[in-house]
Order: sequence, then structure tokens, then C-alpha cells
Amino acid sequence: MSKYELVIYWSNEDSAFIVEVPELPGCMADGATYQEAVANAERVIGEWVETATELGRPIPEPRGRLLYA
Repeated sequence: MSKYELVIYWSNEDSAFIVEVPELPGCMADGATYQEAVANAERVIGEWVETATELGRPIPEPRGRLLYA
């Protein structure tokens, strides 16, 4: 399990749970159930990190809980 913050919400438009990973730009996943969405997010996070590594791009360190103003 990754240590990146996940933002999870239901999308009526997509009829699915959406997961955003704010610390990894463009990293998102979805799923028909909450559990499926989180599992898909874990897979996509791995793919995001792998692609960034291959391209020589920096990989942000997980910051834990983000605080919003």
C-alpha cells in the first residue's frame, strides 16, 4: 500500500468511485466499488512511479495528510 494521500469520491456522471492522488499530477483511477477504486489507484500509483523513473522525472515523497486552507 502506498503512503500517498487518496481523495475518493462518488461520481454520478461516471457511476463510479473516483480516486485522485494529489501529490502525483494526473494520477487518477476509478472503480465500481470503493475497494475496487482503491485497488486500481494502488496499481496506477505504481505505474505512475515506474513511468516517471523511466523518464528521469522526480518522484515526490509522500507527505501524508495534506492540509487545506
